[in-house]
Amino acid sequence: MSHQTLAAVCLILAACLSAAAAEQGQLDASESVFTVMAAINAAGYDADIDSPSNNPLRLAVRRELAARKIPCLDELKAFFAEHRQKNPAREYSQYLSFALSTSDPPMFEFRAVMNEVAPDAAALEGLGPLLTRFYREADIPALWKKSQPAIDQVIERYHAPVTLAVRDVNAYLRSTGSFSRRRFQIYVDLLGAPNQINIRSYASEYYVVVTPSAEPQVGDIRHAYLHFMIDPLSIRYSEDIDKKKSLIDFAAGAPALEEAYKQDFLLLTSECLIKAVESRLAPAGAGAAMVDQALKEGYILTPYFAEQLPLYEKQETAMRIYLPEMIKAIDLRKETRRLDGVTFAAERAVRKAKHAPEAPKAAQSPAEKTIEEAEQVYGKKDYEKAKTLFARILRETDDRTLQARGYFGLARIAVLQNDPELGDKLFRKTLELAPDPFTKSWSLVYLGRLAEIAKETEEALEHYRAALDVQGAAPGARQAAEKALGDYRQKK
Repeated sequence: MSHQTLAAVCLILAACLSAAAAEQGQLDASESVFTVMAAINAAGYDADIDSPSNNPLRLAVRRELAARKIPCLDELKAFFAEHRQKNPAREYSQYLSFALSTSDPPMFEFRAVMNEVAPDAAALEGLGPLLTRFYREADIPALWKKSQPAIDQVIERYHAPVTLAVRDVNAYLRSTGSFSRRRFQIYVDLLGAPNQINIRSYASEYYVVVTPSAEPQVGDIRHAYLHFMIDPLSIRYSEDIDKKKSLIDFAAGAPALEEAYKQDFLLLTSECLIKAVESRLAPAGAGAAMVDQALKEGYILTPYFAEQLPLYEKQETAMRIYLPEMIKAIDLRKETRRLDGVTFAAERAVRKAKHAPEAPKAAQSPAEKTIEEAEQVYGKKDYEKAKTLFARILRETDDRTLQARGYFGLARIAVLQNDPELGDKLFRKTLELAPDPFTKSWSLVYLGRLAEIAKETEEALEHYRAALDVQGAAPGARQAAEKALGDYRQKK
């Protein structure tokens, strides 16, 4: 099919597909996913929290939740700690599976019987009642509503390229894109760590969830949509595909190929066809390299399909009817000769996600400039001058976070000048405002040390534990609190 013909078919289908996408809510956000991700962010999920690719909404939601009194938060933190994963991506994935496997807020009940629930979601059994409480106690409906402008902005960013990608796939496969019993749903999640795309298939529902990224992850979405379209065809013609299964022995020798493809020839065949279609939809001149790379990684039938697709393009039958002819035409001897000469790659080519550039620093306010100067003077141990500057901050701004920095500086100087009572009072004043995580965690550590000096052990331990509970706590403060608690346990 020429590019001109493909473009013409795309235009014919555009109106139909746009209407179908709108009707199905194909590109959206999920309140269930939002609630679950807000909960784990509040409970200690800090993966890539410093990445510039995060959406600003993530930090905004974390701040709002940190400022609210949420009675169930301690239980949530305990649940999260008990289900920690060493791999941050896997940790996110299990909570996403739970969100997609359960009913809408506020109940969060599994929509299938337990033996049919995805294993990673089932492992979080017991989370539902906690989320029900969190949903109400944290007033998630209000937070969800407040987050809509940020969510809508990202959805708008995805809308045109996703519509084009879906349209191109439907045009190439000659499908109307209308599904009476099946659903392809794309969700944007702005509270997850950036540069992730997760795909889930539950019965007739197919989900793609993308997190923030410097560029829309449209290529991955198109790949997922190709699976949505082609996987059912492979299942339909599984008997024909199974007759070619002897070729899987070649895949077994490909180091870069995922184990699942080495065990499941049906899955491997689908992926090979998808990669071949992607090579046909690629910009001119890029397709051959894509096919070659796919073969080296162990997708052994990609060259065959890439050779057959030009023939498919020249006829008028849809892929759902034409596919069995392609499968039946696979010549095992010819493919064996082709694969005998292949040197498989030792590892897969990794496509690195682009990271958002660091945001330019905003112009400093007078109070921010004073804080910077005060900290420099404090570092030089000119405490009297530093005290004057920290006190000036309180007059220069009404910002409670900046004021907390002023009181924090004055408190440290009071301790250094042998006035622990004043220091204690000023650290407590710091915590009454809206301190940033660094200031809050260190204030709690200092209060713990002052309590230890005063022989108030239980109060000291409470301060150290509170420091460890601060989201985004300063690493030094966290280490100091952990050491103090460890020393106490050893003494016992």
